[in-house]
Amino acid sequence: MKSNIKAPVFVALVLMVAGGIIPSRSYSQIPGVTRTDLQKQPLSITGREVVQARVDLKPGVTAPRHSHPGEEIVYVIEGLIEYHLDGQAPKVYKPGEVLFIPSGVIHSAKNVGKSNAAELATYILEKGKPAFVIAARQW
Repeated sequence: MKSNIKAPVFVALVLMVAGGIIPSRSYSQIPGVTRTDLQKQPLSITGREVVQARVDLKPGVTAPRHSHPGEEIVYVIEGLIEYHLDGQAPKVYKPGEVLFIPSGVIHSAKNVGKSNAAELATYILEKGKPAFVIAARQW
C-alpha cells in the first residue's frame, strides 16, 4: 500500500516520536477536558507571552502527559486534581491551592473527585511555539 505522507514529513514525525514528543494538539481534542481561553497578551519580555485559560476535567478524566514551552502556574478552582510531575511523587490539589510547573517539565493531571474539577492555568510561553506538547511515553 502506497502512503500519501511525503518523505520529509514522515522523517520529521519519526524523529519527534523517537525524541519523545508528539506535535501539539488542543485540549479540546481530549475527551472530558474543556479549555476556555480567557486571555493571550504579549509581555514586555521579548519573545514571551502570557496565556490564561480555565481547564475543566470531568470526573475520572486524565489529561495526558505533556509539557509547555514555558512556565505554568495552576490555581485550582474546584474539585480535586492529582498532578504527576516527572521526578516527583503525585500530589492532590484542592480548591485554593496552587502549583508551579517549570518550563518543559512533563506532567499530567487527573480529576480524582466525584464532580467536575477546574483550574485557572496561567502560562508564560515562548511566542510561536505550540502551547501544549503531548509526551510520546505515557505513564
